[in-house]
Amino acid sequence: MASVIADTHSVVWYLHDDSKLSAAAVSAMDSAFSGGDPIFVASMSLVELTYLVEKGRLPASALGVLRVSLSDFSFGFRLVPLDLRVVDALAHVPRNEVPDLPDRVIAATALALNLPLVTCDGRIRATDIQTIW
Repeated sequence: MASVIADTHSVVWYLHDDSKLSAAAVSAMDSAFSGGDPIFVASMSLVELTYLVEKGRLPASALGVLRVSLSDFSFGFRLVPLDLRVVDALAHVPRNEVPDLPDRVIAATALALNLPLVTCDGRIRATDIQTIW
């Protein structure tokens, strides 16, 4: 299995071995790791996760675990910056179909990398963006 990009909840659930993550999502992420391919994480996911921690919707430890995972290459996660490729790809994520800006940026990151997005987000999955769930 080649690399994938994981959205915010998918990467948090994966790192915490949470049963909310679908079997197909776990399989895709495990396959990337076992094949030596990275799992990419959009920089917007760190921003979104910070926001969710501030709102009390996720524990602060979730952000800490992700930060450690991203700084240690042996974990296999790679951070993708918000760059011009992502900005250009944003035009291909319809705002009327995916209205939440963090979700649009994460989906655009997947498009910019030409990788499937691991996400449970029904709005993103209803678009033409390649997803795994």
